[in-house]
Amino acid sequence: MGLSPSNETIDRYLQFLTRFDNEAKKKLIIKLTESLETQSTENDNFKSLFGAWEDVRSSDEIIQDIKSARVDKLTNIEFE
Repeated sequence: MGLSPSNETIDRYLQFLTRFDNEAKKKLIIKLTESLETQSTENDNFKSLFGAWEDVRSSDEIIQDIKSARVDKLTNIEFE
């Protein structure tokens, strides 16, 4: 997700940013606001990927499929 800076770090940023003129501060506020909106949308999209596993096979069948799909590392695989 994102960084969580300490209050001390935020205060240092603020001391630096107070030197900006009002127009630069407004632009910064707009950019920060846009980043919050974008971040929320990205998080929502990412969260939509989570959910319960849906499968009609039994757990034994799934385990068997996984085991049968394994490749022996010692076997030479030829690519055509």
